[in-house]
Amino acid sequence: MATTTIDGLHVRDSGERDLDAVLCLHSLFLDGSMFDGLAAAAAGRFRVVVPDFRGQGASAPAETDEITMEQCTDDVETVLDALGLDAFHVVAQSMGGDVAVRLAARRPAAIRSLVLLGSSARAEPPEQLAEFEPVADAVAVQGFSGELLETIMAIMFGATTREDPARATDVARWREQIAALPRELAPAVRGVIRRSSAVDLLPSIAAPALVVSGTEDIARPPAWADEVVSGLPHAELWRLEGIGHSPTLEAPDRVIPRVLDFVETAGATAPPARA
Repeated sequence: MATTTIDGLHVRDSGERDLDAVLCLHSLFLDGSMFDGLAAAAAGRFRVVVPDFRGQGASAPAETDEITMEQCTDDVETVLDALGLDAFHVVAQSMGGDVAVRLAARRPAAIRSLVLLGSSARAEPPEQLAEFEPVADAVAVQGFSGELLETIMAIMFGATTREDPARATDVARWREQIAALPRELAPAVRGVIRRSSAVDLLPSIAAPALVVSGTEDIARPPAWADEVVSGLPHAELWRLEGIGHSPTLEAPDRVIPRVLDFVETAGATAPPARA
Protein backbone atom coordinates (compact mmCIF):
# COMPACT_ATOMS: atom_id res chain seq x y z
CA MET A 1 0.00 0.00 0.00
CA ALA A 2 1.16 3.50 -0.77
CA THR A 3 1.55 5.96 2.09
CA THR A 4 0.93 9.68 2.28
CA THR A 5 0.68 12.39 4.94
CA ILE A 6 -2.46 14.50 5.26
CA ASP A 7 -2.42 17.28 7.85
CA GLY A 8 0.12 15.35 9.89
CA LEU A 9 -1.72 12.04 9.61
CA HIS A 10 0.01 8.99 8.17
CA VAL A 11 -2.36 7.31 5.70
CA ARG A 12 -2.03 3.96 3.95
CA ASP A 13 -4.03 3.75 0.71
CA SER A 14 -4.24 0.84 -1.71
CA GLY A 15 -5.18 3.41 -4.36
CA GLU A 16 -7.63 1.25 -6.28
CA ARG A 17 -9.89 4.14 -7.21
CA ASP A 18 -12.21 2.08 -9.38
CA LEU A 19 -13.23 -0.03 -6.36
CA ASP A 20 -15.49 0.66 -3.39
CA ALA A 21 -13.52 2.21 -0.54
CA VAL A 22 -13.16 0.69 2.93
CA LEU A 23 -11.97 3.04 5.67
CA CYS A 24 -10.22 1.14 8.48
CA LEU A 25 -9.90 2.72 11.93
CA HIS A 26 -7.51 1.09 14.39
CA SER A 27 -7.35 0.30 18.10
CA LEU A 28 -5.51 2.18 20.77
CA PHE A 29 -2.11 0.50 21.45
CA LEU A 30 -1.99 -0.63 17.81
CA ASP A 31 -1.90 1.32 14.54
CA GLY A 32 -3.07 0.99 10.97
CA SER A 33 -0.78 -1.99 10.42
CA MET A 34 -3.30 -4.09 12.38
CA PHE A 35 -5.31 -4.12 9.13
CA ASP A 36 -2.48 -5.43 6.92
CA GLY A 37 -4.11 -8.86 6.75
CA LEU A 38 -7.48 -7.38 5.80
CA ALA A 39 -5.88 -5.12 3.19
CA ALA A 40 -4.10 -8.08 1.61
CA ALA A 41 -7.32 -10.09 1.48
CA ALA A 42 -9.21 -7.11 0.05
CA ALA A 43 -6.81 -6.56 -2.86
CA GLY A 44 -8.75 -6.45 -6.10
CA ARG A 45 -12.08 -6.27 -4.24
CA PHE A 46 -11.88 -2.97 -2.35
CA ARG A 47 -9.80 0.15 -2.06
CA VAL A 48 -8.50 0.18 1.51
CA VAL A 49 -7.70 3.47 3.28
CA VAL A 50 -6.06 3.27 6.72
CA PRO A 51 -5.09 6.40 8.68
CA ASP A 52 -3.08 6.33 11.89
CA PHE A 53 -4.80 8.47 14.51
CA ARG A 54 -3.01 11.61 15.66
CA GLY A 55 -0.46 10.85 18.37
CA GLN A 56 -0.29 7.20 17.29
CA GLY A 57 1.56 5.11 14.76
CA ALA A 58 3.46 7.23 12.23
CA SER A 59 1.16 10.25 12.55
CA ALA A 60 2.17 13.57 14.11
CA PRO A 61 2.54 13.57 17.89
CA ALA A 62 -0.06 15.14 20.15
CA GLU A 63 0.22 18.84 20.96
CA THR A 64 -2.07 18.56 24.01
CA ASP A 65 -2.25 16.21 26.99
CA GLU A 66 -5.44 14.60 25.66
CA ILE A 67 -6.70 13.76 22.18
CA THR A 68 -10.49 13.41 22.25
CA MET A 69 -12.61 11.14 20.11
CA GLU A 70 -14.17 14.24 18.58
CA GLN A 71 -10.74 15.51 17.54
CA CYS A 72 -9.94 12.12 16.01
CA THR A 73 -13.21 12.29 14.09
CA ASP A 74 -12.27 15.75 12.81
CA ASP A 75 -8.97 14.31 11.60
CA VAL A 76 -10.66 11.45 9.79
CA GLU A 77 -12.99 13.90 8.05
CA THR A 78 -9.92 15.86 6.90
CA VAL A 79 -8.50 12.67 5.38
CA LEU A 80 -11.77 11.85 3.64
CA ASP A 81 -12.06 15.33 2.18
CA ALA A 82 -8.45 15.32 1.00
CA LEU A 83 -8.98 12.00 -0.77
CA GLY A 84 -12.35 13.04 -2.17
CA LEU A 85 -14.18 10.12 -0.55
CA ASP A 86 -17.88 10.85 -0.17
CA ALA A 87 -19.13 7.25 0.03
CA PHE A 88 -17.33 4.43 1.79
CA HIS A 89 -17.54 1.45 4.14
CA VAL A 90 -16.03 1.56 7.63
CA VAL A 91 -14.28 -1.27 9.46
CA ALA A 92 -13.31 -0.20 12.98
CA GLN A 93 -11.77 -1.80 16.05
CA SER A 94 -12.17 -0.57 19.66
CA MET A 95 -11.13 3.12 19.73
CA GLY A 96 -11.71 3.08 15.99
CA GLY A 97 -15.30 2.16 16.74
CA ASP A 98 -15.67 5.19 19.03
CA VAL A 99 -14.58 7.37 16.12
CA ALA A 100 -16.65 5.43 13.57
CA VAL A 101 -19.90 5.99 15.46
CA ARG A 102 -19.25 9.72 15.62
CA LEU A 103 -18.26 9.81 11.95
CA ALA A 104 -21.37 7.88 10.89
CA ALA A 105 -23.59 10.27 12.84
CA ARG A 106 -21.93 13.26 11.17
CA ARG A 107 -22.01 11.82 7.65
CA PRO A 108 -24.88 9.34 7.57
CA ALA A 109 -25.30 9.51 3.80
CA ALA A 110 -21.65 8.63 3.21
CA ILE A 111 -21.53 5.40 5.22
CA ARG A 112 -22.39 2.40 3.06
CA SER A 113 -21.80 -0.17 5.81
CA LEU A 114 -20.28 -0.30 9.26
CA VAL A 115 -18.31 -3.11 10.90
CA LEU A 116 -17.53 -2.62 14.60
CA LEU A 117 -15.08 -5.07 16.20
CA GLY A 118 -14.42 -5.09 19.94
CA SER A 119 -16.26 -1.78 20.08
CA SER A 120 -18.91 0.04 22.08
CA ALA A 121 -20.58 3.44 22.22
CA ARG A 122 -20.68 4.14 25.94
CA ALA A 123 -18.38 6.16 28.13
CA GLU A 124 -16.07 4.33 30.51
CA PRO A 125 -18.06 3.45 33.66
CA PRO A 126 -16.94 5.37 36.77
CA GLU A 127 -15.43 2.32 38.45
CA GLN A 128 -13.34 1.45 35.39
CA LEU A 129 -12.46 5.09 34.79
CA ALA A 130 -10.91 5.22 38.26
CA GLU A 131 -8.98 2.05 37.49
CA PHE A 132 -7.79 3.11 34.03
CA GLU A 133 -6.93 6.77 34.69
CA PRO A 134 -3.55 5.88 36.25
CA VAL A 135 -2.65 3.92 33.11
CA ALA A 136 -2.14 7.09 31.06
CA ASP A 137 0.05 8.61 33.77
CA ALA A 138 2.08 5.41 34.02
CA VAL A 139 2.57 5.39 30.24
CA ALA A 140 3.81 8.99 30.33
CA VAL A 141 6.36 8.13 33.03
CA GLN A 142 7.60 4.63 32.26
CA GLY A 143 6.35 3.66 28.83
CA PHE A 144 5.20 0.10 28.20
CA SER A 145 6.97 -2.47 30.33
CA GLY A 146 6.58 -4.87 33.24
CA GLU A 147 3.17 -5.23 34.83
CA LEU A 148 1.69 -2.44 32.71
CA LEU A 149 2.65 -4.25 29.50
CA GLU A 150 1.08 -7.49 30.70
CA THR A 151 -2.08 -5.63 31.74
CA ILE A 152 -2.40 -4.15 28.25
CA MET A 153 -1.82 -7.54 26.65
CA ALA A 154 -4.67 -8.94 28.77
CA ILE A 155 -6.88 -6.04 27.66
CA MET A 156 -6.07 -6.43 23.98
CA PHE A 157 -6.12 -10.23 23.59
CA GLY A 158 -8.28 -12.93 25.13
CA ALA A 159 -6.88 -15.50 27.54
CA THR A 160 -7.50 -18.31 25.05
CA THR A 161 -5.39 -16.54 22.44
CA ARG A 162 -2.60 -15.63 24.87
CA GLU A 163 -2.37 -19.19 26.20
CA ASP A 164 -2.61 -21.03 22.86
CA PRO A 165 0.79 -22.52 21.95
CA ALA A 166 -0.15 -22.27 18.28
CA ARG A 167 -0.47 -18.48 18.65
CA ALA A 168 2.69 -17.97 20.71
CA THR A 169 4.65 -16.41 17.85
CA ASP A 170 1.87 -13.96 17.05
CA VAL A 171 1.36 -13.05 20.71
CA ALA A 172 5.09 -12.46 21.13
CA ARG A 173 5.10 -10.18 18.09
CA TRP A 174 2.16 -8.13 19.43
CA ARG A 175 3.81 -7.89 22.86
CA GLU A 176 7.00 -6.64 21.23
CA GLN A 177 5.06 -4.08 19.18
CA ILE A 178 3.23 -2.73 22.24
CA ALA A 179 6.42 -2.73 24.35
CA ALA A 180 8.02 -0.47 21.73
CA LEU A 181 5.28 2.17 21.95
CA PRO A 182 6.54 5.60 23.07
CA ARG A 183 5.57 7.41 26.25
CA GLU A 184 4.11 10.10 23.97
CA LEU A 185 1.08 7.83 23.48
CA ALA A 186 -0.31 9.05 26.82
CA PRO A 187 -2.58 11.78 25.32
CA ALA A 188 -4.26 9.20 23.09
CA VAL A 189 -4.74 6.90 26.08
CA ARG A 190 -6.39 9.72 28.04
CA GLY A 191 -8.73 10.48 25.14
CA VAL A 192 -10.00 6.92 25.01
CA ILE A 193 -10.34 6.54 28.78
CA ARG A 194 -12.19 9.86 29.15
CA ARG A 195 -14.41 9.50 26.08
CA SER A 196 -17.99 10.70 26.29
CA SER A 197 -20.94 8.45 25.54
CA ALA A 198 -22.12 8.19 21.95
CA VAL A 199 -25.06 5.86 22.66
CA ASP A 200 -27.52 8.59 21.75
CA LEU A 201 -26.01 8.77 18.25
CA LEU A 202 -26.73 5.15 17.38
CA PRO A 203 -30.37 5.52 16.22
CA SER A 204 -29.31 8.09 13.61
CA ILE A 205 -27.00 5.60 11.84
CA ALA A 206 -29.02 3.86 9.14
CA ALA A 207 -26.21 1.95 7.44
CA PRO A 208 -26.20 -1.85 7.72
CA ALA A 209 -23.87 -2.84 10.55
CA LEU A 210 -22.05 -5.95 11.71
CA VAL A 211 -21.02 -5.92 15.38
CA VAL A 212 -18.31 -8.46 16.24
CA SER A 213 -17.84 -9.25 19.94
CA GLY A 214 -15.56 -11.73 21.69
CA THR A 215 -16.75 -13.54 24.79
CA GLU A 216 -13.35 -12.85 26.43
CA ASP A 217 -13.31 -9.12 25.70
CA ILE A 218 -12.72 -7.43 29.05
CA ALA A 219 -12.19 -3.92 27.64
CA ARG A 220 -15.54 -3.78 25.81
CA PRO A 221 -17.60 -6.63 27.33
CA PRO A 222 -20.29 -8.49 25.36
CA ALA A 223 -23.09 -6.54 27.06
CA TRP A 224 -21.67 -3.33 25.61
CA ALA A 225 -21.80 -4.83 22.11
CA ASP A 226 -25.40 -5.88 22.76
CA GLU A 227 -26.17 -2.24 23.59
CA VAL A 228 -24.74 -1.13 20.23
CA VAL A 229 -26.80 -3.71 18.34
CA SER A 230 -29.94 -2.62 20.17
CA GLY A 231 -29.27 1.04 19.37
CA LEU A 232 -28.47 0.70 15.67
CA PRO A 233 -31.50 0.42 13.36
CA HIS A 234 -29.95 -2.22 11.07
CA ALA A 235 -27.37 -4.28 12.95
CA GLU A 236 -26.48 -7.91 13.39
CA LEU A 237 -24.33 -9.41 16.12
CA TRP A 238 -21.58 -11.98 15.66
CA ARG A 239 -20.32 -13.31 18.98
CA LEU A 240 -17.04 -15.21 18.97
CA GLU A 241 -16.31 -17.77 21.67
CA GLY A 242 -12.80 -17.74 23.09
CA ILE A 243 -11.88 -14.43 21.47
CA GLY A 244 -10.96 -11.21 23.24
CA HIS A 245 -10.74 -7.58 22.22
CA SER A 246 -9.00 -7.95 18.82
CA PRO A 247 -11.00 -10.30 16.57
CA THR A 248 -9.17 -9.54 13.30
CA LEU A 249 -5.86 -10.45 14.94
CA GLU A 250 -7.01 -13.31 17.15
CA ALA A 251 -9.10 -15.12 14.53
CA PRO A 252 -8.11 -13.62 11.15
CA ASP A 253 -8.96 -16.73 9.11
CA ARG A 254 -12.58 -16.54 10.29
CA VAL A 255 -13.10 -12.84 10.81
CA ILE A 256 -11.52 -11.20 7.77
CA PRO A 257 -13.45 -13.24 5.15
CA ARG A 258 -16.77 -12.64 6.91
CA VAL A 259 -16.09 -8.92 7.29
CA LEU A 260 -15.26 -8.55 3.61
CA ASP A 261 -18.28 -10.61 2.57
CA PHE A 262 -20.53 -8.44 4.73
CA VAL A 263 -19.09 -5.27 3.20
CA GLU A 264 -19.48 -6.66 -0.32
CA THR A 265 -23.10 -7.65 0.28
CA ALA A 266 -23.90 -4.25 1.75
CA GLY A 267 -22.18 -2.55 -1.17
CA ALA A 268 -24.31 -4.43 -3.67
CA THR A 269 -27.42 -2.65 -2.43
CA ALA A 270 -25.90 0.79 -1.70
CA PRO A 271 -25.22 3.68 -4.10
CA PRO A 272 -21.82 3.39 -5.81
CA ALA A 273 -18.82 4.84 -4.02
CA ARG A 274 -17.02 7.79 -5.58
CA ALA A 275 -13.46 9.01 -5.22
